[in-house]
Amino acid sequence: MTAADRYAQLLGIRLFEQSLLDLFSTGALSGTTHTCLGQETVAVGVVSSIDRARDIVFSNHRGHGHFLAYCGEVERLYLEILGKPGGVCGGRGGSQHLYFDNFYSNGVQGGIVPVATGMALAEKQKGSGAVAVVFLGDGTLGEGVVYESFNIASLWSLPIVFVIEHNGYAQSTPSALQIAGDVAARPRAFGIATEECRSTDAEQISAHATKAIAAARSGRGPQCLVCYTYRLGPHSKGDDTRAESELREAWSRDPVKAARAGLDEATAAAIEQRVGAEIIAARTRALEAVS
Repeated sequence: MTAADRYAQLLGIRLFEQSLLDLFSTGALSGTTHTCLGQETVAVGVVSSIDRARDIVFSNHRGHGHFLAYCGEVERLYLEILGKPGGVCGGRGGSQHLYFDNFYSNGVQGGIVPVATGMALAEKQKGSGAVAVVFLGDGTLGEGVVYESFNIASLWSLPIVFVIEHNGYAQSTPSALQIAGDVAARPRAFGIATEECRSTDAEQISAHATKAIAAARSGRGPQCLVCYTYRLGPHSKGDDTRAESELREAWSRDPVKAARAGLDEATAAAIEQRVGAEIIAARTRALEAVS
């Protein structure tokens, strides 16, 4: 994937997520949603590293970026969130429960992790060579089923990669107030090879993910990648108690803007015009579609 392709994917996810918050503010959407603003590079970096013909991606409640990086089905995701028949799951899954080819998401905190582990077991028994890649947040480390999954995956040497998106918060609670010890030490305690990625550059994240996926595929058992990131948007629609100074500083390190800086102005502007038009067109068609 070229730098231009990465920026196009990152920008598409960013504009989609921002548009959802706009739609909620105007009353066009109801319920809730959890955007991945600021975390787009993890989605693009990891998902670009899988073998799409066989690997399986498992996402969570903050999964739009993972989904769009996987398949790019923007209009169908809009329709799904709007609860319309043309959606990914016929409008029945909503924002958090998606199924498309080898992509699955679940809004239950930690609920997708044992499912991914079971799928990894099934693929190992079939000898398919497929790897399960499952995303979870640092806040999910409070769920016991995660550790049961770590244990089984390690005990049975399953082909799975656990991707911990460590954004520093569990809803509105800072990690320092809800996680004791070192996050990376937790999977390591089960004998799971764990790497930490402190870069928010999609290409560097991809390099880490490629290595982890190759290790899992080659029979070296489960792998874990801890990606340090930051959620620029609220937990859901507006529940944000962080200080304005903290958010300003975080926005100054916006990874999408950093990706743009690596391109020449003409290339970046052309991508922005094209992707912006695509997002607007998809949103308009979805809003106008019959419920």
